[in-house]
Amino acid sequence: MKQTREKMAVKQQELGKVFEEALVSSDSGQKQYDFNKVTCLGDGVKGSVAVAKRVQEMNAELNELGEHADTLDAAEKAAGQHADREKAASQFRHSGSGGGNQGRPQIKSLGELVACEKAYQDWAARGAPDGISFSFDDAWASDLLAKGAQYDTLGTKTLFETSAGYAPESMRMPGFVDAVTRPLQLLDIIPMFRTGESSIKFMQETTRTHAAAETAEGGAYAESTFAFTEQESPVRKITDSVPVTDEQLEDAPMMSGYINNRLTFGIRQRLDGQCLIGNGTAPNLRGLKNTVGIQTQAKGTDPVPDAFFKAMTKIRLVGRAIPTHHVMHPTDWQGVRLLKTADGVYIWGSPSEAGPERLWGLPCRPG
Repeated sequence: MKQTREKMAVKQQELGKVFEEALVSSDSGQKQYDFNKVTCLGDGVKGSVAVAKRVQEMNAELNELGEHADTLDAAEKAAGQHADREKAASQFRHSGSGGGNQGRPQIKSLGELVACEKAYQDWAARGAPDGISFSFDDAWASDLLAKGAQYDTLGTKTLFETSAGYAPESMRMPGFVDAVTRPLQLLDIIPMFRTGESSIKFMQETTRTHAAAETAEGGAYAESTFAFTEQESPVRKITDSVPVTDEQLEDAPMMSGYINNRLTFGIRQRLDGQCLIGNGTAPNLRGLKNTVGIQTQAKGTDPVPDAFFKAMTKIRLVGRAIPTHHVMHPTDWQGVRLLKTADGVYIWGSPSEAGPERLWGLPCRPG
């Protein structure tokens, strides 16, 4: 595709030079051409007939190259659409969903990828000498993080099996419950995508002045002012590892579960915090709270619900946008949850109930 585009650019430039030399002025304002004036085609092509014939050949070559480029472009688009369809088909397996997902490729977790990797299995069979390194270039980090944080899936049905029926004797498990360690709140509302670059460049609207106004007949049009500045955000790396004995490596299912439940969760937890409070100093990401120029609303003496509603008003009034979520510190949410009326009735529901995790109609994610 690149070679075809470059060849087309050269041919187009050559043809344009012919027309530029042949162009003559006209009193009517219409373009007229005198091919007798053309010299850029060399001494072998002289005269209007010879030049016109060569122009016809060059134009045909350009059309052929254009058709070739369109064919290549269509093939590349087809490949991209195929990848998108494959991506859409690779959805999470729902426990108890019967044959609904049979034949579909399943998204594997990081632990499953490691446990199924032949290089890992061979290395473990040799007694795990020294160390081993391998990568999963086709895996999406967002899929691995989501799969690692998956404790139940939408549409799960009760299925009589060893995990939900008569359980056989099982091994002793560690004394912690992963899913309640810390709820992940911010990454659920921030889009994620892959990149192969060392930094992400984007255009930030740094000046926005709307001047739209009613204008009388014959009056000058109002003029708005918009300016964009190129910004750059370096890509950072969040890592984790766990030391493990040779004996433990032989228990591949256990290691698979441990990687999914602890390592993946820890990375996602760290990324979640960086997206909010990262200071931007390498190797940290720059979080939302440390981004210069973002809109703020001081709490002052206002109750927390009042301050959040005023922030929502600013988003609508100044930002001309619609607020969608609240994110607050757990102790601030505690203050909201414990709000009482003058006669001691809890506003956010009785202590015997979980109460709504919503504020002014929007979901609230304490964390």
